Amino acid sequence: MTVRRALIPFATALALVVTALAVILGGAAKPLELLDPGPLVRWGVPLARTVHDLAAALTVGSLLLGGLLVPESKTTARRQTAGRIAAWSALVWALAGFVRAIFAYGDAAGVSVGSPGFWSGAWKFTWELEVLRAPAITAVAAAVISAWCFLRPRRNGLAWAFFASLVALWPLALSGHAAGSSDHETGVDSLAVHLLSVTVWVGGIAAIAIMWDSLGKAAAVTLQRFSPVAVWCYVGVAASGVLAATLRLSSLGDLVSAYGALLILKAVALVGLGLLGAQQRRAVVAKLTQDPSDRPARALAVRLATVEVALMATAIGLATALARTAPPVVAQESSDPVVAITGYPAPPPISTAEIFGSWRTQWLFTTVAIVAVFVYLGWVRRLTKRGDTWPIDRTVCWVAGWALFLFMVDGGPGVYGRVMFSAHMAEHMMLSMVVPIFLVRGAAVTLALRALPKRPDKTLGPRELILASVHSRVLNVVANPAIIATIVLGTLILFYYTGWFEFALTTHTGHVTMVIHFLLSGYLFAWALVGIDPGPRKWPAPIRLLVLLVTVAFHAFFGVALMTGTDILGGDFFSRVNLPYVSNILVDQQRAGTVAWGVGEVPTLVLTMLIALEWYRTDKKDARRQERQAQRDGDAELNAYNDYLATLGRGKGKDS
Repeated sequence: MTVRRALIPFATALALVVTALAVILGGAAKPLELLDPGPLVRWGVPLARTVHDLAAALTVGSLLLGGLLVPESKTTARRQTAGRIAAWSALVWALAGFVRAIFAYGDAAGVSVGSPGFWSGAWKFTWELEVLRAPAITAVAAAVISAWCFLRPRRNGLAWAFFASLVALWPLALSGHAAGSSDHETGVDSLAVHLLSVTVWVGGIAAIAIMWDSLGKAAAVTLQRFSPVAVWCYVGVAASGVLAATLRLSSLGDLVSAYGALLILKAVALVGLGLLGAQQRRAVVAKLTQDPSDRPARALAVRLATVEVALMATAIGLATALARTAPPVVAQESSDPVVAITGYPAPPPISTAEIFGSWRTQWLFTTVAIVAVFVYLGWVRRLTKRGDTWPIDRTVCWVAGWALFLFMVDGGPGVYGRVMFSAHMAEHMMLSMVVPIFLVRGAAVTLALRALPKRPDKTLGPRELILASVHSRVLNVVANPAIIATIVLGTLILFYYTGWFEFALTTHTGHVTMVIHFLLSGYLFAWALVGIDPGPRKWPAPIRLLVLLVTVAFHAFFGVALMTGTDILGGDFFSRVNLPYVSNILVDQQRAGTVAWGVGEVPTLVLTMLIALEWYRTDKKDARRQERQAQRDGDAELNAYNDYLATLGRGKGKDS
């Protein structure tokens, strides 16, 4: 039996056995005293989840290989093989997801499968309760991905399916122990990073091992490209795991509990995987890069990959059992209305000292900012090492932009922006109008295109993905100054005058969506006006100035509307929060209108100056070009124009 045929049943069986043993160790298999759903549900939930997670990982890994990593030639069908594996594994992923959703309803309702009213209740409550809705949405997405892969898409289609599969995993972060922790948002963020990192890492190694016979001479370059992906995933798994553990354990003494024992076993598996990965890179990749047909190296790669898959299957089984085991620290219901609504206690009365002294780390955005700065500086270092230069002012702009972003989401504006309309508006204006100017002037796309290597085999690496994005038809439309200005202004109205505002104030998903939208739309708007990076052709400076002035005028109108409006926005959120130092909600809302009107003045002036400076430089450049042309041809253009005027003059003289 080949590696490809033996690995799937071996890993699945091992993961199921580990899950069963870990469930017994954690006590999740014991019947409940009240509302016990029966042994089928008690055992079905963890076992179905194990199959679900393995199939999801293999789907993601196969799509990663087929869409981004594996080179193809006229005589090979590697991408077709990867797509076929993804199609079948996504089908298993979807089926296991639906079974998991059914068992999850029985577990939540405390009823056995097939009991009177079970199926009607499952259909009704699955779409009403988040803990049931999340796996159902993921299962539907997996079914769509499977259907797409059965259509045999090519490279770009597999790449799109890969990114879609990552998005499909997000709802699962909204359920589980981490999401129900005392710090809900940190729990969701850590679980999301953990899920994505584990899935890409496990799936990538499993897909490489299964496709090993098909990779042939492409094995070395595939391993070489997957290696940095695995390193990033390893860091993500370790960091998010530690963060999640701090939420579930109150002290080191909790490690002696059943939950702590499973956590330790999972950590041991993680360390073992790290050591195996380092050995794979040191002993295999280098040899196969020199000689792709090196049989001892290929055999060693298969052995190491098999052990890695076995350890990963064990880790998935432990993780599944961990999710079914009661942690030592359980979130307690709070009588504080602010905690009940936002998940955090109300901050003290607002003051200048509190604005600059308050800090509440939003780990998802903090990680994004740190990684963005770290990667940018790494690219600058790469240019410097090869003798190229990069303007220091661009580096300063990039770092300053992300530092300001962190202050807005983690500092006082972010803390008070969750409970006060005026503080929220200040955060909004800075994220959408000030931070993007710094980031755009950092010219990260230009730096990436200079620092990242090209792939000669027509696969999609980071550089190719960036190029495809900045020259895509979608961006060509969206980055049009008039279109992006309409989007910015239109969504500004929709956000505050619909339920989106209240959704952003009361849910983590809404808050994340809000921040991403503010930052991304503001970035595209600034890019369309004063961007340095390559992309869609820029409009002439006078027209861009006109677009900016129209946008500013509408923004001022929005601020005045808030300042004079008498209807409370955000539903009943602010009245439910009922901060003692916000005596009048309407006054605070009108103050937010003043902020919206006033904060935009400085960034508007900066954008105007940058456009005017570019306009001046363009005119000066055109003048120099015309002077050089005149020197080369003896000012032929001016002479021709003078001759034309003279001809007109002679014609008028004859007429008279």
